[in-house]
Amino acid sequence: MPPAEGSGSEHTDSVSRRLGRAVTSGAESAAFFASLLSGFLLGFFADRWLGTGPGLTIFGIFAGAGTGFWRMWQYAARLDDPRR
Repeated sequence: MPPAEGSGSEHTDSVSRRLGRAVTSGAESAAFFASLLSGFLLGFFADRWLGTGPGLTIFGIFAGAGTGFWRMWQYAARLDDPRR
């Protein structure tokens, strides 16, 4: 049985949609931080293992940040998709 007119189902759908976007945005923020942290850690431990200077750590930070920004760009493109 479909909901009655003005029963608030549109409001509930709107709230759940906004909550879903908020949760997804939080997950994407965590993924950005994880990309940055993993790039740093991989570079740091590669530097220690190879006995080199901070070059690989710096490269890892930039690679992690680049990966994080790329993921955020993809997420923003999905939000702007009118079919969604």
